[in-house]
Amino acid sequence: MDLHAWITQQVDATEATARAALIDPTPLLRRCEADRRILARHRLDPNVTYEPACEGCGTYGSVEMSNVDNLNECPELLDLAHAHGITDEILAGLDRPQPPEPKPRTGGGTLGLADILTPRTPMCDVPAALRGPRWKP
Repeated sequence: MDLHAWITQQVDATEATARAALIDPTPLLRRCEADRRILARHRLDPNVTYEPACEGCGTYGSVEMSNVDNLNECPELLDLAHAHGITDEILAGLDRPQPPEPKPRTGGGTLGLADILTPRTPMCDVPAALRGPRWKP
């Protein structure tokens, strides 16, 4: 369970407690809704497949590097976890989130390194006019 899942679990427990309480649950339910909105923004970035980056923290620079490389280090989520009573021991025991699986390429677009390094046409199929003066079968 990573930090995002831990906070979601805490929000669900708080909401269940608020609904079962004898007092007016409206303020607690509003807080749970606000927490869920923060969780919806600060989640794994599906466009970054090489690290578990936070989508809500944005990017920087011309190559759009992630501001937060690990979702468990997202300042917004850490503040939210603090409000729900996280301790250093719980935080240390949480799993590192896994980056999303890369999407398979669908034809077209630019060539990748594997496309360039893999010969597409054997030399014997190249017309004689294009083979060059030193070509040998």
